Amino acid sequence: MANVNTTLVTNFHASPMEMNAAHNLHGVKRVACGTIALAAGDLSATDTVMLAPIPTNAAITSIMLFNDDLDSGSTNTCDVGLYTADGNVTAKDDDCYASAITDLRAAVTVGTEVAFEARNINLMGQQVYKDAGDTTDPGGYYHVGLKFDAAGDTAGDLSFIIEYIVT
Repeated sequence: MANVNTTLVTNFHASPMEMNAAHNLHGVKRVACGTIALAAGDLSATDTVMLAPIPTNAAITSIMLFNDDLDSGSTNTCDVGLYTADGNVTAKDDDCYASAITDLRAAVTVGTEVAFEARNINLMGQQVYKDAGDTTDPGGYYHVGLKFDAAGDTAGDLSFIIEYIVT
């Protein structure tokens, strides 16, 4: 019978014990959640919706979206990614979490997980600044946001739950 350990377990059993990064083990789970009422005019191609500021040294573990039907014509697509938190809505990587998703075309009341739609699952525990493509942590915050690639045409609510680990 084989036994395979994760790096977390291997480090725990090492002698002397090796410390794991706090964003991977024993970090503090935080939640950003809310709802935004979107007008039909907020859903045009290239429009953005900023959901929440997340610390650059955090590790996002989940991004769930819940929504009314925001597109009667079934054309809406959007990306989920990271933007600077300086008020200029500058994309760091506008589709690092999800790319051209179609979930907003119909009402979703059970939630859609999008944190790993475009991001490889082996990046679980990676810090936000790395998700944004940075090699060093700039400190501060990035916004998790949506960018509409193709327009929707129906006003409605968009709710979200973002779970992340901080050190």
